Amino acid sequence: MDWDKLRIFHAVADAGSLTHAGEALNLSQSAVSRQIRGLEESLAVILFHRHARGLILTEQGELLFEATKQMSKRLDTAAARIRDSEEGIYGELRVTTTTGFGTLWLAPRLSRLYDRYPHLKIDLILEERVLDLPMREADIAIRMKEPSQADLIRRRLMDVRMRFFASESYVAQHGNPGSKDELIQHRLISQSTSSHQVSAGVNFMAPYLSAEHSSHLMMNNYFGILQAVLNNLGIGALPDYVVTDFNTLVQVLPEEQSGIIPVYLAYPEELRQSKRVEAFRDFILEEIADYKRRMKMVSEAM
Repeated sequence: MDWDKLRIFHAVADAGSLTHAGEALNLSQSAVSRQIRGLEESLAVILFHRHARGLILTEQGELLFEATKQMSKRLDTAAARIRDSEEGIYGELRVTTTTGFGTLWLAPRLSRLYDRYPHLKIDLILEERVLDLPMREADIAIRMKEPSQADLIRRRLMDVRMRFFASESYVAQHGNPGSKDELIQHRLISQSTSSHQVSAGVNFMAPYLSAEHSSHLMMNNYFGILQAVLNNLGIGALPDYVVTDFNTLVQVLPEEQSGIIPVYLAYPEELRQSKRVEAFRDFILEEIADYKRRMKMVSEAM
C-alpha cells in the first residue's frame, strides 16, 4: 500500500475536505483528489461519500482512518523518542488524569516543571474516562486506582481519602458540627450521584445522602465543590489532598473519612527510555514527597 497515499488520505479524513487537506499538505485540491482516487482504485472500495458540504467516510473509510490514526500516533511516538535521544527534554507529552486531581493538585504545580524544562509541551487531558495508554491515547496517566491494562509500568504514588471540609468563615458563622446528626443540619456539598466517581467516594457519601437534611448542593466535579466551600455555601466532601494548598479549610468531623483511594502513575513499557516521561515521573515523585511532608505537618497540627 502506498504510504504517501495513506498520508494524504489521513489528512483528508481528518479535515473532511479536499481543500483543507491540500492547504495542510501544501498540495493542490486536484492533486489530493487524484491521490484519493488512486487509493480507492488500488483497494477497490469507495472511501468517501461526496456531497456539497464536504466528505463523509464510508464504512471502509472509517476502518482505514482508524488504522492511519494509530499509525500517526506511533510515528509521533517514534519521532519524540528520537528527539529524546538527540535533544534532551523536548516536545509534547500527553498526560491524562481526573478532572479533580488535574485541576486541584497537578496544574498548580506544573510551573516548577516548566521552570526546569521550558521546551516541554504538556497536553493535559482531564477526564474521568480511562484512556488506553498502550494504544497511545496518552503517554502517561495518574489515576485513582491501579491500572488494569497490560504492558504498563506503574507506581503507587499516595493514598487519598474523602473527608468533610468547610471554610474558616463558614465555621465562624455556623459552627463546627460535632456529630453526624449535627452535620446533616448543615448544607452538604458533594458529587452528584450520577457523576463518575470512585466507589470509595460513593460509599462514603451514601449514608449522608439517604438521611433527611434541610439543604444539599451536588456537582459533577471537585473543583466546583471546592469553590462552593471556599465561598461559604456549606460543608463539602473533598479529597484530602486539597488541605495542603488551601489553608483556610477546616476539617469537619475528622473521624469521618472514606476508604483508601490509591493514586497510581502509569506509562507504557515502550516509553521506559523516554527522557520526557522520565522527567515528568521524577518531577511527580518529588512533588509527592513534598506533599507527604506537608500532609504530615497538617495532621500534626490538627
